[in-house]
Amino acid sequence: MIFRSKAPLRIGLAGGGTDVSPYSDKYGGAILNATISLFAYATIEVLDEKKIVVEAADRNERQEFRFMKELPIDGTLDLLKGVYNSIQKRYNSIKHGFRLTTYVDAPSGSGLGTSSTLVVAILGAFTEWQKLALGDYDLAHYAYQIERKDLQLAGGKQDQYAATFGGFNFMEFYADDKVIVNPLRIRPEYMHELANNILLYFTQTSRESAVIIKEQVKNVNEKNKKSISAMHELKEQARMMKEALLMGRLDEFGEIMDFGFQQKRKMAHNISNPFLDSIYEEAKKAGATGGKISGAGGGGFMFFYCPGNNRYKVMNCLSKFGGSVREYNFTKYGLTTWSI
Repeated sequence: MIFRSKAPLRIGLAGGGTDVSPYSDKYGGAILNATISLFAYATIEVLDEKKIVVEAADRNERQEFRFMKELPIDGTLDLLKGVYNSIQKRYNSIKHGFRLTTYVDAPSGSGLGTSSTLVVAILGAFTEWQKLALGDYDLAHYAYQIERKDLQLAGGKQDQYAATFGGFNFMEFYADDKVIVNPLRIRPEYMHELANNILLYFTQTSRESAVIIKEQVKNVNEKNKKSISAMHELKEQARMMKEALLMGRLDEFGEIMDFGFQQKRKMAHNISNPFLDSIYEEAKKAGATGGKISGAGGGGFMFFYCPGNNRYKVMNCLSKFGGSVREYNFTKYGLTTWSI
């Protein structure tokens, strides 16, 4: 038997960073995000041999072990092994050897939630195989626990829920890991217009999000007024964008994004840099009305709101920076699993 899954990556439209503890615990966070047609994939093949093979096809990494209940967490393929270890510890249900193969449509550190989405996809494949009774909230929270608690990887909470639920969601974050997902019913013409106007651009750089997130956490713990005030404004930005989206006021998107871009840079030092600032300013000169560095910041993907036919001018302008535009569509569905 073969068990498969795929989960969509996301772009965080507004409120980014307010899902990270301790800010979300103390003040409550809010984020607006949407999933796109770039995915993380996981496949489990049951083997006759008593061995475990884990491999990331996109990274050309592979490890093989004799069958055991806990695989070593050693810096190589830890997400794959961490999910397996957690399932064995919680359920002790896997008795057969298997091969777990993963693939992600965007590189690690690109700011589209790749790591968390991959954990959701892997967990989905194991859930399909082991017939685990996990609802959407259960699965997203479990993925969060594996990544943030078991593997001690720094980050927020939005990515696991976006990958699991899919679509456009306004998410609220509270103390004790409480998350409320509010799916938004978006008119098809609004969705198509946003996909046309939001230009997704890969800067050909990556970053270590943990460094930025740790500084953000430090700023909250030390009651840095500038950083905390910026997070308050970003939370309000998420509410502003939700209202504009639901009411079809898409012409406001660029200005709301630009407001968020200015606020986010106040959260931590390395969210932007001179290279990313240059890309942003050139895109605005070419006709973008606003934009965003995706994810924690520091590199990876950026996206820009380009009303009218300005996307083509912005594309031409950005070509000199050596990056690439990625085509995509918004998706309505989250984690999907099946078996053959």
